[in-house]
This record gives sequence, C-alpha cells and structure tokens, in this order.
Amino acid sequence: MLDSLTLVFEKLFVLSNFNLFKNLWLEEEEETCNTSTTLKRGDLLEVQRTLFTHFGIYLGDNKVAHLMPDIMPLLTVNEKKINAVVTNKRLVLGCIYKKASIRVDTVGDFAYGARIFVNSVDGRMKTKALAQEDVAQRAEKMVGDIPYSLLWYNCEHFATYCRYDSPVSEQTDQFCETLKTVVRDQRSVLLTISLGILSIACFGLAPSTTLPTVLIPFALWMAG
Repeated sequence: MLDSLTLVFEKLFVLSNFNLFKNLWLEEEEETCNTSTTLKRGDLLEVQRTLFTHFGIYLGDNKVAHLMPDIMPLLTVNEKKINAVVTNKRLVLGCIYKKASIRVDTVGDFAYGARIFVNSVDGRMKTKALAQEDVAQRAEKMVGDIPYSLLWYNCEHFATYCRYDSPVSEQTDQFCETLKTVVRDQRSVLLTISLGILSIACFGLAPSTTLPTVLIPFALWMAG
C-alpha cells in the first residue's frame, strides 16, 4: 500500500510546478552568474526550469555534474546517444521508470539559456559546505547510471549531498507541505467523492471504480 501511495505522489510531483514555491526563495539568493568565467570548482549551481529547479556541481573547465532522469540508458548502450542533451521526453520517461544518470555537460547545456544561481543554498542549509575540491571530487566519483526518485533522490539531493554531505531537497519538502495542506482541507473529501460518483456513472459499478470512491475519501477524512 505504501509503495502505491508513493508512486501516486511521485506522478503528482511530475505534474506539479515546483517554481510556485521557488518564488519565496529567490528573495534570499546570494549570488548569480551567467558565465563560467566566475565559477569556482565545487560551486553548487541551480537554474530555473519550467517544472522544477535544476541543480548541479561545477567541476571546472566549463563542465557541470548533474543528475538527470533519463530513459535512454535503458534503451541503448550507444554512448553517443546517451551523452546527447536530454530531451523533455527522455526526462519524463526517466521519471516514470525511475532511471537517471549523473552526467557531465557544459555549463551552456546545463543552464539551457536560464540564469545560473551560485551557492544560494549555503545560507539556507544548517550544515557548512565542504571544501570546494572535496565537493567536486565527490560529484566526479558519482558520475554514472543510478536509480531515481522524484521524492526521495533527485538532482537537488545529489547536489546537496556533494556540497553539504546531507542529501536534502527543499522542493520535495515544499511539495509535501502543500500536499499536507490539501489533505487537511476537508473540501478534498467532497471533491474525491464527486469524482468517484462521476467515474461510477461513466464506467458503472466495479471494484476499480467503487473502492477508490470509498477508500480515498475515507483516508482523506481520517488524515484531516
């Protein structure tokens, strides 16, 4: 049951817009940069995406190590295809199939035209950043294919582990807090009941329609 709930939450996490929460953090950013000339080896970089904020570790020489969901390693062993810039389709399928790789790309490919924020997480972390060289070496050692989880191990977990020795994700925490708010709002019960009745009306009485109509509102009611 727990695995099923986790899977549902992860799919919701794909569809949610993480940047809704990021607006609160941007006021506290300490440093920004748009070129690799001012970056230092071991810096933690972050850029805004449409659906999330992406993190990486600068390795020097215009290279960034970052964790990317990617379905391609499951489909081919062709290094040229795997090393190509990850498309949105590859990324989404990687999320669904929980497959990712820690890869090294240029700063330009990592940023993808967005502004780069540098070490802005330092002021929000409870632990002090490791030495810059230690951060970079840790990221380099982790390069390769790894399992992926939107909630429990994403690009932010990787970057914060490398820099602070503590894999945390503010995006995940914010999502979970928002989810708690939705669960506590008893209007969610009425909404799920309405959707359940609508599905029964459309598809008829069956375990696949009746059980969710009863169990999901009941779980929300008890949780609230």
